[in-house]
Amino acid sequence: MNNYIEALAKDTYNAYKKFLSVLTKEKNQFLQILAENLTKNYDYILTENSKDIRNAQKKGLSNAFIDRLKLSAERIENIAKGVLKIIELDDPVGKFEDFKTHPEGFKLGKMRVPIGVIAMIYEARPNVTIDATALSIKSGNAIILRGGSNSYFSNMALVKIIKNSLKEAKLEPNLVNYIDKIDREYIYQLLKMDKYVHLAIPRGGEELIKSVVNESRIPVLKHYKGICHIYVNEYAKIDEAIRICVNGKISRPAVCNATETILVDQNIADKIMPDLIDTLLKNNVEVRGCSRTQKYNNNIKKATDIDWATEYLDLIVSIKIVDNIDDAISHINEYSSGHTDSIITENLSIANKFIEQVDSATVMVNSSTRLSDGGVFGLGAEIGISTDRFHARGPMGLEELTTYKWVLIGDYNTR
Repeated sequence: MNNYIEALAKDTYNAYKKFLSVLTKEKNQFLQILAENLTKNYDYILTENSKDIRNAQKKGLSNAFIDRLKLSAERIENIAKGVLKIIELDDPVGKFEDFKTHPEGFKLGKMRVPIGVIAMIYEARPNVTIDATALSIKSGNAIILRGGSNSYFSNMALVKIIKNSLKEAKLEPNLVNYIDKIDREYIYQLLKMDKYVHLAIPRGGEELIKSVVNESRIPVLKHYKGICHIYVNEYAKIDEAIRICVNGKISRPAVCNATETILVDQNIADKIMPDLIDTLLKNNVEVRGCSRTQKYNNNIKKATDIDWATEYLDLIVSIKIVDNIDDAISHINEYSSGHTDSIITENLSIANKFIEQVDSATVMVNSSTRLSDGGVFGLGAEIGISTDRFHARGPMGLEELTTYKWVLIGDYNTR
């Protein structure tokens, strides 16, 4: 086991070292070839994906989970379009920042450089295989992928296409490697390879994140769970608030930026709650609420403290009536995972207070939490949404996959 992982990590690291001299146009050529090969291989990808779907159905996994897993011609087309968008983005590698002339006469600044070899550990969504690869290559990194067992056949098909695309672009195939072993112990072995791997990014459920953090010798940048909130303030437009809350929950309930908890100001509750609850129920959403929320409909289950801290990833939502903006902020800062939280209000000072005091990676005003996305934010795609506080926070694109080194250009200076 250890020999397999060490060889894989070493091969990826050696490919990365050769990759340092590759030009932007060569990276973009690979991305162009990859996008074309994705669209050329619809049938192959969908055939392999269907194996994962059948296995998931046999296991009795939820419809929401299967939706995360499922690919279609349209979804593959969108993945390919995301790759093409990355071509259009500026390559951050080699850019100088804050380059200034020192009083002693030398010039000093920072230059953007790749992080190195990235270990990407993720679960059900096979699109991550392509997104992570495209962003890593454009930012000059190599990557070792390990997706969830439920998406095994989909990921193996996509990795085959990636490897062939690297060969067509005359790049090292080992720039992208995949751990094709299902046993999680292989992940733990990889996380000990700090000689060859420079950053680990786990993207998935709480159990996965905690196990990676506990086992890793490598720095970890966490894409933690998405307990996202929408707070409907007393100065909200009723119809717009309902539309945004419903979108946040039902458009894709199994993704990390879906809304899990709705907070409603007590001063607007009578005006919005009946229609909001009715609309959610009509869309097959199970509603769990506080005692005040339950009074509006007999079909609402009692919410517990566990509900406020749960990422459902399903057609389930918790609703709580809060006293005011301070009560809402207090609840969010206690239960939010620090991913994305939104306020619906027409009051600018209230909005500003929410922005300043809610301690999350992305804070929104009058928007669905579903907008928290690398593609929407102009990053082309995302390798994850960091809920950490260092290096990167929120959707991570090209720049977040680089670091810097100091560069000093002297005129024969000494000290």
